[in-house]
Amino acid sequence: MPIRIPKTRPEATLALDHLRRIVQALRESSRASERLLGVSGAQLFVLQTLAKSHALSLNDLALRTHTHQSTVSVVVKRLVGRSLVQSRPSQSDRRRIELELTASGAALLRRAPAAAQDRLVAGLSALRAKERASLAASLGKLARAMQLDERAPSMFFEDASHPPKPRRPHGT
Repeated sequence: MPIRIPKTRPEATLALDHLRRIVQALRESSRASERLLGVSGAQLFVLQTLAKSHALSLNDLALRTHTHQSTVSVVVKRLVGRSLVQSRPSQSDRRRIELELTASGAALLRRAPAAAQDRLVAGLSALRAKERASLAASLGKLARAMQLDERAPSMFFEDASHPPKPRRPHGT
C-alpha cells in the first residue's frame, strides 16, 4: 500500500522556509567558526558567553546559553581540554566550580566572528513572552509528532563523536 503524503499547506511551507533559514544560518556560522578558529559554533557560543562574565558556574553557564547543564558540560570539557577555558574552585565556596576564559581563549575570541546563536537568542528575546510560550508549545508538539521528544537536545551542530580539530597557529 503506498504511503499517503499529505498536501503541503502554505503555512507548512512558510514554517519550513523559516526553519531552513535559521538552520542554514546556524550551520554556516558553525562552519565558519570551525574553518577560522578550529572550534565549533557551540564552542564559540560558550566562549563568547563566558567572555561576558568574570566567572560562571556550570549551572549559570547553562542558564545563559539556554541549554541543560549536562549538554553544556560536554562543550566546556572540550574547551578546558584545549586550554581555552579554565575550571577552578570558587574563592567563596570551595564546593562550587567556576569557569572562565584563559588568555588563549580570550585571544581566540579577538579573531572570532559573532556566533549565530547570539542572534537566535536575541531574536527570541525580542518576542513577547506570550509569543515565546506559543512558539515553545508549537515546537514541542512538532518534536512529539516527529517522535523526537525523548531525545536529549545537544547544542547546535556540536557533534559528540567528532569534535572539530584544533587549528595550529600560522607559522608553526
